[in-house]
Amino acid sequence: MIQNKKSIKELVKNPDWQKVRISLLGQWKKKSLWCCQQLTKYLGSISSTSDDKLRIVMNYLTGTAFRIGLISYPCVKRLRKLISLEMKKRKSKNKDSK
Repeated sequence: MIQNKKSIKELVKNPDWQKVRISLLGQWKKKSLWCCQQLTKYLGSISSTSDDKLRIVMNYLTGTAFRIGLISYPCVKRLRKLISLEMKKRKSKNKDSK
């Protein structure tokens, strides 16, 4: 399912994602849990959300501010781990179905 994928540059242009991303600007320091909730709400159920949404949010959560530790909260680590596990699960499922 993750084959024939669009570039991340294309994916992040999605208007729904842009609304979420903009709503998070400047909010992490004061409302980290709220920010994680917004990302979770955007994703919906991780096990049934689209590959595109998983890639968009994972791309966001591995961006510079997160990588260098400016934004570092337990909810971020938890969400990143859940997404990573789901992506690995799908990738493995894809290999098995070939």
